[in-house]
Amino acid sequence: MPLYLIFLFFFTAALYASVGFGGGSTYNALLVLAGVDYRILPTIALACNIIVVAGGSYAFARSGHLRLKRIAPFLITSVPAAWAGGRIPVSETIFIGVLGFSLLVAGLHLAFDRNRDLDGDMKSAAPWLAWAAGGLIGFISGLVGIGGGIFLAPVLYFIRWGKPKEIAGACSLFILANSLSGLTGQLMKLGDIEALSMLGAYWMLFPAVLIGGQIGSRLANAGLSSFAIKRLTAVLILYVSVRLLLRWQGLIF
Repeated sequence: MPLYLIFLFFFTAALYASVGFGGGSTYNALLVLAGVDYRILPTIALACNIIVVAGGSYAFARSGHLRLKRIAPFLITSVPAAWAGGRIPVSETIFIGVLGFSLLVAGLHLAFDRNRDLDGDMKSAAPWLAWAAGGLIGFISGLVGIGGGIFLAPVLYFIRWGKPKEIAGACSLFILANSLSGLTGQLMKLGDIEALSMLGAYWMLFPAVLIGGQIGSRLANAGLSSFAIKRLTAVLILYVSVRLLLRWQGLIF
């Protein structure tokens, strides 16, 4: 495993944790561009996601910003859908294409998100909307090895679901639940001892994201400009997404 990958995972975890996400989509992209066997990418990315967002979910719960009852309808369908997505074998072409478009959406969201302060008329999502959105996001999350929070956040802002910290707490728990479910599906799909043994070569990525995630959380709590962090993260994500989509189209190799 190239040493630069450890630094990039550390840096990614710090950036994503500072804005309330796990970084699964970017971990996957970095591994693709590093030439890692695509079959084990989602497993590594989801494990890193869990490490980064577990502490964040706990912190949101302790601070009273985690509204479990209100986010539960999204989780009802997303968790089994993430497991199902993780179980489905996909070709490398489909994997890179879906991942590239996922990153593009994530980058655009971060680039244009104004982190609006929502006051007053907060609303719970209609059950059918929560089930549909949760199921769709969960399935995509499990399929390509991401947590899905980057897709859930704009949905919650659009329907005026809660205040920014409540939405961040909801996304953190959503990422954790889907990552655990998706990882289970991915490990069951691998099954092959040879494929599982390849994971051992990348163990140093896990302490890297643990340290990076803790630093990112502290930077956010220290009052570092979330606007600047989001824009920097967006630039990096959009660059990687373009690289992946060009590769998907066969324009670069």
